[in-house]
Amino acid sequence: MGLSSTTDPTTTPAPAAGVVWDLGNVLIDWDPRAAVAAGLGEAEAGRFFDGFDFATWNHDCDAGLSWDEALARLEREHPQWLQHGRAYHEHFAASLVGEHADTIGLLRELRAAGVPQVGLTNFSAELYPQAQAKFPFLDLLDDVVVSGAERVAKPDPAIYRLAAERCGLPLAALVFVDDKPGNAAAAVALGMRGLVYAGADRLRADLRALGLPV
Repeated sequence: MGLSSTTDPTTTPAPAAGVVWDLGNVLIDWDPRAAVAAGLGEAEAGRFFDGFDFATWNHDCDAGLSWDEALARLEREHPQWLQHGRAYHEHFAASLVGEHADTIGLLRELRAAGVPQVGLTNFSAELYPQAQAKFPFLDLLDDVVVSGAERVAKPDPAIYRLAAERCGLPLAALVFVDDKPGNAAAAVALGMRGLVYAGADRLRADLRALGLPV
């Protein structure tokens, strides 16, 4: 599947002047199963992700819930999964599998051309420093809006507005790249251009079509 724009075709947006990047599975290869497997093995990791609503639980941490409280909640409500939640937290670094070199190449080209760029990531504030330490390319971004630190997460409109403020550009001048269609659609609803990531080659073509120098 190619990368697709969710821009509203009935509007004529301002020329693209900056990029807002999602991090996980756009710039960074994130695999939460790998963290649980590092602590408990592949079989238990599979059982956890097949039997538990990890996405909702993790989203609460991305929106500012502390890990102490997240694990306490897990112990109260789903004690059978407590050791799995602890394994994810304790071995989180293993979930940061690698980086998307081709996509980071686009980031570097835009940086060299002077295009404003910020990150916008749903990420626990407590865990984000591990990504910072592992991926020096994050320093190429002008700023990174971390949902857990702001206590608001995508697709809440407030966090897109905050990213635009950090970028110093109006929403209509920004392109937002995310691997989740719902997050891209939320950006479009605010007047941004939204691109659903499905590979660096198509992303290059779409960014170029929007007037960006790649």
